[in-house]
Amino acid sequence: MMQDTLRPDPHAEIREEVRKLCSRFPGEYWRKLDQERGYPTEFVTALTEGGYLGALIPEEYGGAGLPLSAAAAILETVQAEGCNGAACHAQMYIMGTILRHGTDAQKKTYLPKIATGELRLQAFGVTEPTSGTDTTSLRTFARKEGDKYIVNGQKVWTSRAEHSDLMLLLARTTPRDQTTKRTEGLSTFIVDMRKALGNGLTIRPIRTMMNHNSTEIFFDNMEVPAENLVGVEGRGFRYILDGMNAERLLIAAECIGDAKWFLRKATDYARDRVVFGRPIGQNQGIQFPLARAYAQMRAAELMVQAGCDKFEAGETPGEEANMAKMLAAEASWAAGEACIQTHGGFGFAEEYDIERKFRETRLYQVAPISTNLILSYVAEHVLGLPRSY
Repeated sequence: MMQDTLRPDPHAEIREEVRKLCSRFPGEYWRKLDQERGYPTEFVTALTEGGYLGALIPEEYGGAGLPLSAAAAILETVQAEGCNGAACHAQMYIMGTILRHGTDAQKKTYLPKIATGELRLQAFGVTEPTSGTDTTSLRTFARKEGDKYIVNGQKVWTSRAEHSDLMLLLARTTPRDQTTKRTEGLSTFIVDMRKALGNGLTIRPIRTMMNHNSTEIFFDNMEVPAENLVGVEGRGFRYILDGMNAERLLIAAECIGDAKWFLRKATDYARDRVVFGRPIGQNQGIQFPLARAYAQMRAAELMVQAGCDKFEAGETPGEEANMAKMLAAEASWAAGEACIQTHGGFGFAEEYDIERKFRETRLYQVAPISTNLILSYVAEHVLGLPRSY
């Protein structure tokens, strides 16, 4: 039988507790939300009350003070149990920008309330319609006026904006033609969406193939207090990059969880389903795709663990984080494909949850960074080839 990890697992107790929590939210719960495009408020509340969404927040600010590998174990288990951590996973890695670069006042104001769930930091305003993943070309502009900034522009694919109290916003504060480097002149802000909504901030939902609560956001002379600037003006791009390795490792962990869910679902069915007088799992045509997907998953899992080890040692796991995200997304997709093929027509039936999970895991071939950009990163920064874009 498939075990949790190949290496000794320091977070086995956390996984078991998360499993118990997830058992309260079976497939019927997620199918209903999927049909309604609803937000899993009860699930997110349960995770918050259990302390899981505050796992990476230091104890001095009311969090659990756990390492990144523990957060990865939490999110992986959520996915492996058939739930969907996409409703709240951003909180784990977004708050790192405030923790590492925020002022003492910002940390004391926001982190304890995020840890308790009094405030939700789920929205990350970076991507724009015209620039996509070319972040340094974004056009949203924050103009300094006295003790505030006036923000104008637009963001897209800002997930969970309708269910978040705070947003971490990246905007240009110096015109691009007045900077010496593309990465300069971008700044990071904490936006109190409760105050801004209807006062220069407009949120418009985008319906997608999966229930991801995606939106586009418009800023029309939205005011942000100068005290909500994170770090030094003009250095925001570095602050955002700082958290991307953690983001990619956590997303990769979720994909590992998805792959495990697909593989368990498929192997259980293959053992029990009898056609032509024998279990279909006895046929190599069923066995081999599942075995290959399992091997892909385990390889990706080891890369996630290597990335977490490096992160926790205070090193920069750029190579590991990028490759982990790519390999894990490919593994979950392969496992999902094999799971559908194993189930045949039943794989498309809503009541089996396979088609829902299949739609959900497909996202991670594209977001939060596309596979092609990861390959470009590896080619340039690991293999030393000329920059391709």
